Amino acid sequence: MRSNIWKGALSFGLLNIPVRLMLASEEKALHFSLLDEKDLAPIRYKKINAKTGKEVPYNRITKGYEYKKNQYVVMTDKDFKEANVEATGTIDIENFVELKDIDLMFLERPYYLVPEKNGEKGYFLLSEAMKKSKKVAIAKIVIRAKQHLVMIMVRGNYLVLEIMRFAHEVLEADEVDYFSTLKKAKFSSKEMSMAQALIESMTSIWKPEQYKDTYYTDLKKIINKKIKGGKGKVIEYQMPEPARASNVLDLMPLLKQSLEKEKNYKKTIKKKE
Repeated sequence: MRSNIWKGALSFGLLNIPVRLMLASEEKALHFSLLDEKDLAPIRYKKINAKTGKEVPYNRITKGYEYKKNQYVVMTDKDFKEANVEATGTIDIENFVELKDIDLMFLERPYYLVPEKNGEKGYFLLSEAMKKSKKVAIAKIVIRAKQHLVMIMVRGNYLVLEIMRFAHEVLEADEVDYFSTLKKAKFSSKEMSMAQALIESMTSIWKPEQYKDTYYTDLKKIINKKIKGGKGKVIEYQMPEPARASNVLDLMPLLKQSLEKEKNYKKTIKKKE
């Protein structure tokens, strides 16, 4: 499991608790390769230099902010850290609130907060204190050059950090175009009573383990059936040598010159007319 998502300190008053983020959720999805229908050869994606047409290695890729059309400011890792040195290395608790006061629309993704060496005592002190006070903490964290609002809560004996959305990232109903023309439907008291009775009859205790991803399971069955039925195909292929960019580039000046020549020719003809 990835453990290098983020590492720093959880700031609780004057107490700095060394922690790291660990994944608290795992996407269960079947990943499919894209194939050419003609010969089933895999489709590859490359990061290509738009100027030379050549593939660019990962270690040579940097970030740039386009402030005007085709004009960029190059940003380095140092620049991102200098934007707020403390924010990139700490989770600063700003206040504590009641969990029931938080709108679920603001919650996005959970992570476990795990104590680093020598951080255990402060970690469990905060965990127990939050458990007794029945509060959750609201803080901010910077992950990969983006600041996030977060909620920290106790789950069992451990702390969970939930990435939240800032207020400006959550659309209110009146900001969604469809709702502006939607009129509330009318219904009778009898219909309302029946709807409430149906809800009551379908109400049960929340047990997350009883809900299964049936689509994932069914899709996996179909895949396994195809494999067992001998429908799997071995595709032998060699990646072709990439076309030399120089060949393409050599043509560009000629094409441009031809185009300019054609434009000039047409201008000359019009003048004569």
